[in-house]
Amino acid sequence: MTHFKLTLAYDGTNFAGYQIQPHQRTVQGVLQKALGKMAKVPAIHVDGSGRTDSGVHALGQVVSFDYPGTLPARSMMLAMNSLMPLDIEILNAEIVPATFHARYSAKGKRYRYRVARGRFTDPFKRLYTGHYPYQLDVARIRLALQDVVGTHDFTSFAASGGVIEDKVRTIYEATVQDDAANNELIFEFYGNGFLYNMVRIIVATLLEIGNGRRDVHDFLRLYEVKDRQQARGTAPASGLYLKEVYY
Repeated sequence: MTHFKLTLAYDGTNFAGYQIQPHQRTVQGVLQKALGKMAKVPAIHVDGSGRTDSGVHALGQVVSFDYPGTLPARSMMLAMNSLMPLDIEILNAEIVPATFHARYSAKGKRYRYRVARGRFTDPFKRLYTGHYPYQLDVARIRLALQDVVGTHDFTSFAASGGVIEDKVRTIYEATVQDDAANNELIFEFYGNGFLYNMVRIIVATLLEIGNGRRDVHDFLRLYEVKDRQQARGTAPASGLYLKEVYY
């Protein structure tokens, strides 16, 4: 067996998320089927660094798996890309020690979220951004982002579908860029781990702060109340990108 690490990008629009599901098109399912075809077996199990939801994109998803026999890393990348649909690209392939696991070896992740600010939905951005047509004070958002950085209990920012009990996470960086040329806000979050829908809920909260619908330091209150209902909104999946996984 050869143990591989692949880094890949994908457009999540036409996937029912990363994780394999019966009768659904998923990123994991496409990868496993392609590897099985290469190895002439039904499928090869692939572990991902995390489960992106339906409609969520990746710029640097990481997966790992055991492949029967020997194959150079470059040959693996070329062979896999020849079998990939147009909405997945293998960016890099490495042969790694058997102890490496795409999920459990990860030390941190970086997510990007794009918000389109036009009055109306741009048909050419609708699958790749969230949309917020209301007034925003970016200075208020930047102040609020200072309260996101650090170690906090993110219970108020975890969707009910999650199964992880420990909701404490550390965010090392939380930034926003005002991309005036493209009329977008671009958020980035780098942390040691993220809960189910956590980034999308944080972004929705930040947009309400920017719109003046919440106090600028409302994150501090939400950490204390530990109540998902008080955070309310969830930004659309279309604006979210898994940008990088750190090991």
